[in-house]
Amino acid sequence: MKIQTSPSDRDKRIDIFLSEQLSISRSLAQGLIVSLLVKVNGCNIAKNYRLRGDEIIEATVPEPTDIETTPQDIPVEIVYEDEHLLVVNKPKGMVVHPAAGNPDETLVNALLFHCAGRLSSINGKVRPGIVHRLDKDTAGLLIVAKTDKAHTGLAAQIADHSFSRKYEAVVLGNLKEDGGSINKPIGRHRVDRKKMTVTETGSKPAVTHYRVIQRYNGFTHVELTLETGRTHQIRVHMASVGHPVAGDSVYGDKKNALGLKGQCLFAYHIGFVHPITGEHLVFEANKPEFFNKVLEKLNKA
Repeated sequence: MKIQTSPSDRDKRIDIFLSEQLSISRSLAQGLIVSLLVKVNGCNIAKNYRLRGDEIIEATVPEPTDIETTPQDIPVEIVYEDEHLLVVNKPKGMVVHPAAGNPDETLVNALLFHCAGRLSSINGKVRPGIVHRLDKDTAGLLIVAKTDKAHTGLAAQIADHSFSRKYEAVVLGNLKEDGGSINKPIGRHRVDRKKMTVTETGSKPAVTHYRVIQRYNGFTHVELTLETGRTHQIRVHMASVGHPVAGDSVYGDKKNALGLKGQCLFAYHIGFVHPITGEHLVFEANKPEFFNKVLEKLNKA
């Protein structure tokens, strides 16, 4: 994987930079460096190397081997549950399923404990029950399937865009219009394969609708409705129109004036047809504590 650094990355330690860019722990990033799996402009470097802001970093992250997804007694907020599925309110900072750098303490580990292992098998042993995902630092509502039949029905609704998914975010700058739509295709970044970007090459259609809730000095509180569900869609789309999500250093908020740890974004609304009963279900979550603190800070500014 190749990553191009920018002037805004200057003086940042490479282990911290890799941790942010690859969504891995800092200790794993240091391990990759010590194992000579990271090169800067083709050369090996020390784990305390500080970036100049004009390098090309090549990092090799070995695929996880023999990940054993085990039940763990981790508290998780259950919004709804029946014998077929459940809706959870994922906290900010929790990874959805095990992966390189995050082998345990994920939502899947918590759900395996809560459901006594009864989750759909469609996505295999590492991602049982996971129908759709949220980024590690995106809080909010997530549907999990207990049975394969429920999983198949939910996945079909996602495919035909009949799910309703709404988010709230604080973005940089002041949006000129009170509402609108962003219709731009999204695909993998050409250089940094961990990132997504607006592109016509190897991309899929992506549509995000937005509505301004409140304007502040240099920031805007917005509601965002997904018509499609591409990876990092809201973060990429808002950055593409010059209003990256606050705290999102990956897609534009390098200065992080609000001092956030990750993007100021949460999934507050989800609506779908129960794949077994046919009942239309809608759930909404209250603003998480970190989000309320950001709004309080903006109101006092």
